[in-house]
Amino acid sequence: MVALAAASSLLIIFVFWGSPGAALGTIPLLIALGITTAFALVAWYTRGVNLSGALTGWAIAFLLAAREISMFWILLVVFAITLGATRLGSDRKQQLRSAERADGRSASQVVANLGIAAVAVALAPAGWPVYALAALAEAAADTASSEIGMAFPGQTVLITSWQRVPAGMDGGISIRGTSAAVAAAAVIAAIGRVAGLVTVHQASIVMYAGFLGTLVDSVLGALVERRGWINNDLVNLLSTAAAVGIAWLMA
Repeated sequence: MVALAAASSLLIIFVFWGSPGAALGTIPLLIALGITTAFALVAWYTRGVNLSGALTGWAIAFLLAAREISMFWILLVVFAITLGATRLGSDRKQQLRSAERADGRSASQVVANLGIAAVAVALAPAGWPVYALAALAEAAADTASSEIGMAFPGQTVLITSWQRVPAGMDGGISIRGTSAAVAAAAVIAAIGRVAGLVTVHQASIVMYAGFLGTLVDSVLGALVERRGWINNDLVNLLSTAAAVGIAWLMA
């Protein structure tokens, strides 16, 4: 409920106190409302998210669509990447006890992965598309990395010590998982460039920041999540924030 309330509050702030030009007019806003509602319903129906996750995802999707419709289409790509990667090798993941919940991702998981991008879009500082895309690239790359790494495991090592660990362990990385992270981040960066949201140079920043954010995720998993000091949602939130910070430093 806290995550849903946070997403709703962010949407309210955007709608009533957004920067000039944020509102698109009655008809475009109605279109944004329609497509984002359909998106939330499809995500819920396919069990990509549970009910609270669908409501939270709708709030974030509407915010992105109302600011810039291209951001919503990129969000769809992120959802497709994460859903596809999650469904791969589901039987093996069940054996590892690492598969996603059967009813889909919760509101807290949605905010952990998309909340930082939503903040960047809502506040819209100078260069906001780079920051929002970097956060989305990290979210897509992190999920692709962990899910594909578990579905098709090779040698997995702990990022902090390079000792071999079982696939799916917090902080573990593999060649297949790392390759999937690079590919997912590159896809988000490329689509951002095609959509005209970023330049070629900025797209490269998005890709590198998104990928490096996944390494931050692995380090946090190895150092603090394995010890139970923080949970996976907080790790994901901090990792997307790290991707934005890296993008800011590189811009």
